[in-house]
Amino acid sequence: MSQAPSFDASIPVLTEVMKVDALGDDLLPGEAAPPRRAELAAQLEEDAIENWTDAEWEAMEHRLSSRIMQRLLSRVDFVLEQRIKDSMAEVLNHALRDLTNEVRVGLHDTIEKIVARAVTQELIHLQARKK
Repeated sequence: MSQAPSFDASIPVLTEVMKVDALGDDLLPGEAAPPRRAELAAQLEEDAIENWTDAEWEAMEHRLSSRIMQRLLSRVDFVLEQRIKDSMAEVLNHALRDLTNEVRVGLHDTIEKIVARAVTQELIHLQARKK
């Protein structure tokens, strides 16, 4: 699908910019951030707004866009694959029923013709013996 973009090593990654160590890992997922963490996040946001260059903002936008696109496209691929599988299963089942019915009707007609011809030949054979 998409290839990972090459990054400029001189541009700091998000964890370097946000100084993750300062945030601490003492929160469980879903827990509200204590005021200290909220203040630190606000300060980091303010520093970014005031100090980031256009290139840094573009790099952040590119990284976020890439991550969001990768997640979205992988989800779209999964959903599309599931829907195609479900649709194909339904179509194949319908086609199999139709094919089975056609083969059954054809087989019945063929057997009926074979039996009728065999009976006719046997009657002709018996009548020939009678004379």
